[in-house]
Amino acid sequence: MSRLILTIRKIRKQVRGFVVPIVTLVAEKRSPYLVLISCILSLRTKDITTVQASSRLFKIAAAPQKMLKISPGKLAKIIYPVGFYRTKARVISGISRRMIEEFNGKVPSRREDLLSFKGVGRKTANLVLGLGFGIPAICVDTHVHRISNRLGWVKTTEPEQTESELEKIIPEKYWIELNTILVTFGQNICLPVSPYCSRCQVRKDCLRIGVRRSR
Repeated sequence: MSRLILTIRKIRKQVRGFVVPIVTLVAEKRSPYLVLISCILSLRTKDITTVQASSRLFKIAAAPQKMLKISPGKLAKIIYPVGFYRTKARVISGISRRMIEEFNGKVPSRREDLLSFKGVGRKTANLVLGLGFGIPAICVDTHVHRISNRLGWVKTTEPEQTESELEKIIPEKYWIELNTILVTFGQNICLPVSPYCSRCQVRKDCLRIGVRRSR
């Protein structure tokens, strides 16, 4: 077994017991639509705020047909105070409308189709593919990008570069869970500034690239 896989497994073991990202929790409901909407809500928003906003919204509308019955103005009030709540309300309404008009009210399972929606970037599309459909995809957000470089797995400057390089070195069976475990790891142990290296189970495997101080 490679050192990289051992490191992934050690991180997976260490984050057990920590609160996982909201989108991972939503994925347990097995609804690609809820995964997509919660992912949009989570962008530039703290998880606790996303949890509360998602809970309020999904009690009222858990399908595109019901979402369109809510005006963008009212939708903005429901999801407030997520970041850019007015813009996200318009994005969610637009996605729901297109889904009904062009995809029979369902979330498409092709990356190209997902990326055609306004407000959906590669990170969101890959998260929906993985958590929503179980289709192998590596979702690279700020945590995955930072930690992959810090560990020395990759040497990249952009998330898409990180995604491409990780696909070359990580077996496909780990792609879907990688975001969940690295985000949880990044929120609790491998912090952006002054990470808890003294508590880290993979310190011996980490090159600590870019780490100036730690705890």
